[in-house]
Amino acid sequence: MDLKISEKIALVSGSSRGLGLSIAQTLHAEGCHVIINGRDVSSLKKQASILGERVTIIQGDVTDTTTCKQMLAEIESSFSRLDILVCNVGSGTSVPPGEETPDEWRRVIDLNLTSATNMVETSRHLLSKQGGSVVCISSICGQEVLGAPLTYSVAKAALNSYVRGIARPLALENIRINAVAPGNLLYEGSVWEQKLAEDASAVQAMLNREVALRRLGKSEEIADFVAFLVSPRSAFSTGAVFIVDGGQVRS
Repeated sequence: MDLKISEKIALVSGSSRGLGLSIAQTLHAEGCHVIINGRDVSSLKKQASILGERVTIIQGDVTDTTTCKQMLAEIESSFSRLDILVCNVGSGTSVPPGEETPDEWRRVIDLNLTSATNMVETSRHLLSKQGGSVVCISSICGQEVLGAPLTYSVAKAALNSYVRGIARPLALENIRINAVAPGNLLYEGSVWEQKLAEDASAVQAMLNREVALRRLGKSEEIADFVAFLVSPRSAFSTGAVFIVDGGQVRS
């Protein structure tokens, strides 16, 4: 299927490794000019050298509003438009439920919610020029209580609400926005890679018990779904949260 996104300008935040990198690679393979972003410039340069042509590096911490404005000014200067935005910055690492502090709440919400709202709000004027599409990477932890850190679950639930709520205002600006809520993913450096190394049988027992497909997901599978969502092939979809978890969430 031709997704019709060749030559689109796509910005993927948090794309120096993991899921964000997989998304950047998939969009690049579909013909996009991909703008990769992260805080570690050396990692970004490494990935850019592997991708080759049609890649731009923009280093920056997207939890900071001023940095986001500077990044988008650079994109506007270079390309005059932005067609695709994928908000991927986030982390589930936090303290156990009941041990939260004000600083920890602020840190986790900045990573998992503010990073996305910053990017959307600062890029609206560019996305609206030719009808842009936004995908925010959420989590099934924002859908159900699954034992993840409370701070993370709350932040992702808020992100889902943001996507649903901002869809109508953005539609008036010719912008679509959706979220993808992945389940448990296996990729280099992921928490599940570590858990498999520690006790593969316990991981498989959990998968057999909790996940319909009885396996971990792949970052490439999420990336393919994101590529479809940002494409004209999904032009009637906005304000939705798509669960891609192999059949784990039951509500």
